[in-house]
Amino acid sequence: MKKKILSLLLTGVLAVSSLAGCGGSSSEGTSTDSETATESETADGGDSDSGKKKINLWAFTDEVPGMIQKYIEAHPDFPYEINSTIIATTDGAYQPALDSALIAGGAEQPDIYCAEAAFVLKYSKGDMQDYAMPYEDLGIDVSSMLESSKIAKYASEIGTNKDGKIDGLGYQATGGTYIYRRSIAKEVFGTDEPKEISKIIGGGSGKWDDFWKAAETLAGKGVAIVSGDGDVWHAVENSSDVGWLDENGQLQIDPKREAFLDISKDLTDKGWSNQTQDWQDAWFADMKGEGSKPVFGFFGPAWLINYTLAPNCGGEKEGEGTYGDWAVCDSPIGFFWGGTWLFANKNMDSEKVSAVKDLIEWITLDASEDGLQYKWANGTLNGEGGTKDAVAAGAVMEKSDGKLDFLGGQDMFEYFVPANDYANGSNLTQYDESINQIWRDQVRAYAAGEKDRETALKDFKQTVSDNLGISSK
Repeated sequence: MKKKILSLLLTGVLAVSSLAGCGGSSSEGTSTDSETATESETADGGDSDSGKKKINLWAFTDEVPGMIQKYIEAHPDFPYEINSTIIATTDGAYQPALDSALIAGGAEQPDIYCAEAAFVLKYSKGDMQDYAMPYEDLGIDVSSMLESSKIAKYASEIGTNKDGKIDGLGYQATGGTYIYRRSIAKEVFGTDEPKEISKIIGGGSGKWDDFWKAAETLAGKGVAIVSGDGDVWHAVENSSDVGWLDENGQLQIDPKREAFLDISKDLTDKGWSNQTQDWQDAWFADMKGEGSKPVFGFFGPAWLINYTLAPNCGGEKEGEGTYGDWAVCDSPIGFFWGGTWLFANKNMDSEKVSAVKDLIEWITLDASEDGLQYKWANGTLNGEGGTKDAVAAGAVMEKSDGKLDFLGGQDMFEYFVPANDYANGSNLTQYDESINQIWRDQVRAYAAGEKDRETALKDFKQTVSDNLGISSK
């Protein structure tokens, strides 16, 4: 009755999904066991050995499957088992497989499926949007719960379909702050207080002017303000006024994104960075304080702290590596980086709708102490002492304890709640993953002096046209 479906979850998939910008991968204990994480079982349209029918879940890490398992443990009368198919985003494997499964339909089609920020618009507004069931059709009181839970506007903007209805929402907040070294702040600026550092770098100003002044001051002390240009790119990308495509589907370059050419070159020529590339060894070395010169900080959301900085800081307690020597303050520019949105398949069996509604509502909109997000924010999903994370519901963070030893005891929610309100979700396209990579390659070549500005822009437009069939304005 059963057949095995190989899941392409690779060793280290959590880091891979972060690299792709999905943001946040597993906090402690949300992962499924090793068998579930490497293969999945699909019933041939019938009941399982337990007598329960199955809800098919598609994801690119084991994070959401792990969350749903916790729901089932807390609700033993839940009438379904979960069949998880997990396919890493490595080499673009996830989207084609998901699309094929949605198009094929039938008993094995996804009932719930996940999309990350790099390609979510394909499923909420783009080519595959027609498969999504609006949350209100699941029976969720969307408008009321969005308001009471204080879901960040950028997150709901991204998940809103062309008819103005919510098709997808997430559970994790990915609004960004500036994450800086306390010891360097004291040495260079005479204080490590977040409110003061925020003023020094122009936090909340909507401009880069003070940040570059701070970069000059730091450079005079032999310190880089960021590790590489990628640390600035996400703030630039997601604070632009328009996305890569105009209303006619032609390529356009927002002036704020075009300015990244000059930002990257200044970071290189003026010694304001260590010229690293994000997700490479030199970038991680800067987190330990072992780079070519000290790095003051990184731009990022809470997941960057929990799943990237902390594992790469060189220690596990204060006094080891850079552990405990970090703090967060306002970013000069509002932005978000990453995230995972959950969708329901409108073609699922009608008898599953109520159960799917319960799962999605519990993960994305429930702000009660019994909801996923409260447990996620307070690190209690698996008992006390787990990893705390910023969540989509501002109402949850407002009543939660966000103090982290890694941040010297600072409550990170004080800055991540406004960071989510500061972010903009209106400038994404379904092609961002591909176009961003092409853009950053050309910017890097320009900053390194391998191309002049005009050639970099010309080659960018030509490569987008060649690879994606998208013409320029």
